[in-house]
Amino acid sequence: MNLTCLNNMDIQEIQKAICSSLCAEVKVSEREDGVLFVSTPFCFPDGDAYSIYLKKLQTGGFRITDMGITLMRLSYENDIEKFRGEGTRGKLFRQILSEIDLSDADGEFYMETPATALGTNIFRFGQALTKIHDLTFLNRLRAESTFYEDLREKLLGCVDAERLKENYIVPGVANGADYPVDYFIESGEQQPLYLFGVPNRDKARLATIILQHLIASKADFNSMIIFQDMSTIPSRDLSRLTNAANDMIASVDATDDIERKLLRRIK
Repeated sequence: MNLTCLNNMDIQEIQKAICSSLCAEVKVSEREDGVLFVSTPFCFPDGDAYSIYLKKLQTGGFRITDMGITLMRLSYENDIEKFRGEGTRGKLFRQILSEIDLSDADGEFYMETPATALGTNIFRFGQALTKIHDLTFLNRLRAESTFYEDLREKLLGCVDAERLKENYIVPGVANGADYPVDYFIESGEQQPLYLFGVPNRDKARLATIILQHLIASKADFNSMIIFQDMSTIPSRDLSRLTNAANDMIASVDATDDIERKLLRRIK
């Protein structure tokens, strides 16, 4: 069909067909408690439908709610407390609530709407649940800023804050300001531990350069690399970094390994 030749009747027919298809995908059923369940085309990646319910308000209109099911589902594989924290996830989470005018009551997402705007707000509600679910991709495809937030959190779970120094400039090293260490951890009578977070190939290369410079400068230290995901680093870059570093942890999610190796190095 040549869209440039469409007349008003063609557009009306297309609109009618689209509306008919969308309406066919939306079904409403009543539960025993009187709450209405709205079945829509929205679904999670595993195929389960979004939990969208309607509760009649005494003042008229409806409350659109997920009955707390969305966050419950996400909690199975995610730390949902990070959604309410001050980090990247928390900021995005609050932005979604504000943009969609969504309320959060102890994990239940809802919005109140007059009956005349029910259709529009059900789709807005579904859009909000989609955006909230997409926050979980920050765990799997962790943005660099979030990776460092998580790394710092893991380190502070193992060592006291006063023993941890960030962006450390190693004293006595030529041009030391150009070769900062992500984290310096005091190690008592042992060699100091210089730790690098590596979320990607570029940081793997930079960490290698810094370590090689410190080694060439005869600095006395142990080193540890914690990756976002070691398997994503190209083999040649990984080989060079392996030769320069003392110890490595394949993923920032390996909490037990981080604690075990870290405490071994700093006791």
